[in-house]
Amino acid sequence: MSLTLHPITPSFVAEVEGLDASVPMSDEDLHALEQAFWQYAVLILPEQHLSGQQHIDFARRLGPLETSIQAYRPGQKLRVSDEIADVSNLDEDNKVWGHDSRMRMFQMGNRLWHADSTFRHVPAYASLLYGRSVAPFGGHTEFADLRAAFDNLPAQRQSQLRGLIAEHSIFYSRAKLGFHDFSQEERDAMPPVPQVLVRKIPQTGRESLYLASHAGRILGMPEEEGKALLDTLTAHATQRQFVYTHRWRLNDLVIWDNRCTLHRGTAFDDLRWRRDFQRATVADVGNSCAA
Repeated sequence: MSLTLHPITPSFVAEVEGLDASVPMSDEDLHALEQAFWQYAVLILPEQHLSGQQHIDFARRLGPLETSIQAYRPGQKLRVSDEIADVSNLDEDNKVWGHDSRMRMFQMGNRLWHADSTFRHVPAYASLLYGRSVAPFGGHTEFADLRAAFDNLPAQRQSQLRGLIAEHSIFYSRAKLGFHDFSQEERDAMPPVPQVLVRKIPQTGRESLYLASHAGRILGMPEEEGKALLDTLTAHATQRQFVYTHRWRLNDLVIWDNRCTLHRGTAFDDLRWRRDFQRATVADVGNSCAA
């Protein structure tokens, strides 16, 4: 099977034609998919029909999978496999959650600009998000190209940023929303971790900002100064010229490179419309500071 790419822009986001993610992927198709992934950073595979296991099997071809952080909460009953991050608005009984749902408050963090799992010592490499049911209004996903954002900075600014280390934590991003409902076991399981502020993508040699709402401070910098720098860089990176908005269709599978993109979900009536989205997440090869 040969893949056909339909780029949205010359270097960011492409639709992929000719790949059925429900069947085992050949080495040839894997090579073509990886080449497209490294070039465009966000790939859209429409009209996929996947079971949970097929979703996991396809993602595993890109690398080892993370375990969902929802599995860290003692006594948490998962609606899906622990190799799938459940980013739906459904409770453990497969019903639309209520206004006071803890998971609802936690998931609101997905509406902040972030890259997946930068709060883990080994962050995410690729995310594969599958739309099993789609809200009729809203619920889009926006993606920002952090490579282009870095290229757009003055050379002096680029030089200043290289070598800086940010501290990331899931508790930083949730605190921005006023959400603090974490057990001590969860806090112990997810301590703050360092990540570089600028990283080079080895397959392309391109430099990229490495940002997320999980970043709370810059190591070695006064706290307020570091926060201001992170806010300034995020505002720069999410300007309209760097952003693509994906309007979901039923059975879309979207794959993105967490090393060089930001994303966020947009609002929808989550107490009314059923939105079943499930994400398999491929782990990176190591902490970004070790690269």
